[in-house]
Amino acid sequence: MTTKIYFNNNRFIAGITLKNEKELEQNNMALHVCENEEDIIQNRKKLAAYIGCDIEQFVCANQTHSDNVYKVTAEDSGRGALSKDTAIPNTDALYTKEPNIVLCTFTADCVPVIFYSEKSGIIGVIHSGWQGTVKEITRKVFEHLQKNEQCDLKDVHVHLGTAISQEKFEVDGDVYKKFKQLGYADEFIYFNPETGKYHIDNQQTVKKQCELSGIPSEHITIDATCTFKNPQGFSYRENKKAGRHLTFIMKKA
Repeated sequence: MTTKIYFNNNRFIAGITLKNEKELEQNNMALHVCENEEDIIQNRKKLAAYIGCDIEQFVCANQTHSDNVYKVTAEDSGRGALSKDTAIPNTDALYTKEPNIVLCTFTADCVPVIFYSEKSGIIGVIHSGWQGTVKEITRKVFEHLQKNEQCDLKDVHVHLGTAISQEKFEVDGDVYKKFKQLGYADEFIYFNPETGKYHIDNQQTVKKQCELSGIPSEHITIDATCTFKNPQGFSYRENKKAGRHLTFIMKKA
């Protein structure tokens, strides 16, 4: 099983699946971009076995680059695991207080965000592509948790998974303006006069959003591996038919 475990302790396990030429569909985990859904389900079952759970404990969303957040309950267990038709609709952030639920997010260049709170026991995943970042989905998630779950954000730990690097994430002026309008992303942008393109560090922008939400900088870690440059990375920029990584977190019972 080609999986990078980010942490595995007595309370939480989290990680990301990686591209592997030897696996079915290169270890693609996404039902919405695949050649054979049964192959994807087999890949997910292998992941479930690897982390010591059942595929019916997975919860997946139909991601739309929205800023919508959904609270997962025990009744949601298995949604989107075996069919995209049962996935939570129009949602790019999931969180739960429930144990033994594997929250999933799918990426191929976008920033996968995983977080947990020791005190409250809340865990979550966020899908923050550039559209989600300019909509400030991460800030909205933490604002929601503070307001609706009385979550102490100083207790929250965040990990940003593998994503496209600033070097490879080049954009035109329209996207640049959206990041510029955030008011705090300037230091994560540079202009290449030779190509006329702007280069944006989406991971660092998301990290800044976490800090602005009140999460201590020392509680934020980043996997700086570039999905475009790494042979184990799925990159939509490199290949429009690319599969997807699955980033996950589960609270143990």
